[in-house]
Amino acid sequence: METDQRFLLLQRARIKALLRRSFLFLLCSVLLYYGVALVYATKTIYKVRRNYAVILEDLSGERRVVKKVGWHGRLPFFTRLELEVPLMNQELYLKGKPEPQRIMSRGNVALWTSAMLTFRIEDLQRWGVENKTPQVLLQNDVDGIVMDVMQSRTVDQLISDREVIKEEIYQALKLRPINEGGPTLEQKYGIDVVSFVLRDTRFGDKLAEASEEKKRREMIAEAENYAANLEASRTRTLYAAYRDSIRDFRQELGLDASSDPYIFEFLNQQKWATAYEKNQHGQNTFVLNSGSGQLPVVLPQPPAGPVR
Repeated sequence: METDQRFLLLQRARIKALLRRSFLFLLCSVLLYYGVALVYATKTIYKVRRNYAVILEDLSGERRVVKKVGWHGRLPFFTRLELEVPLMNQELYLKGKPEPQRIMSRGNVALWTSAMLTFRIEDLQRWGVENKTPQVLLQNDVDGIVMDVMQSRTVDQLISDREVIKEEIYQALKLRPINEGGPTLEQKYGIDVVSFVLRDTRFGDKLAEASEEKKRREMIAEAENYAANLEASRTRTLYAAYRDSIRDFRQELGLDASSDPYIFEFLNQQKWATAYEKNQHGQNTFVLNSGSGQLPVVLPQPPAGPVR
């Protein structure tokens, strides 16, 4: 009986010891996990990847560049990671968005355009140490230069001379000072402007409709002008023929300038006779000559239809 009791007590002691060890192991595991998580979250131990650099800020506010690839350690509360900088080609979109943005050309005509700048960081000291927020500052300066060039051009130039304007913007971004007597983008930020591309330049929907309407009206006006020119040409041709016929008529009859009133009277009678033939309103009395002393000529009624 005593042996059984001792065995039970021994088993209980072993179970309690096992539970204590399990609890201590679990507690150590949790503490280790949170310790590693704390180190990772605070980046006390950090890694510099290939083609990247890290800018550290000390407690005194001094900033320094770490370029060596591999793992590095730092004091968790006396230093902090300020910036991780990629050393590869980077893209920068107009107004920070890849979608087309609304701009105003010269003449206050709205256009939609999208553009992309490609640059590479050459001087980390100037990029990350001399500038507090270099990406934001660069975005503002690039937008200003691009908008200055594009808004100084007319709509036709922005649409038809894209290649010329693209090259002009590229040269302005690479060589033009941001302000008169100031540094260029490359000098201010320590970068190399690799390329600039105008991705899209187009009218807005309403402006495109207005442009189509304008073209349609211009075509209508051109057709009307063409018709007017044809009518004027026909009138000049008829006038020339009329003049030549009068001259030939005078030459055939041997008339001089004193007979002009009689000729015009004859032509006037012929005109009114033709008008009478085309008259559809039953008018029978009209004046052949409006001169004084002349009586109106009354024409007979047209014959009635056959009597049935």
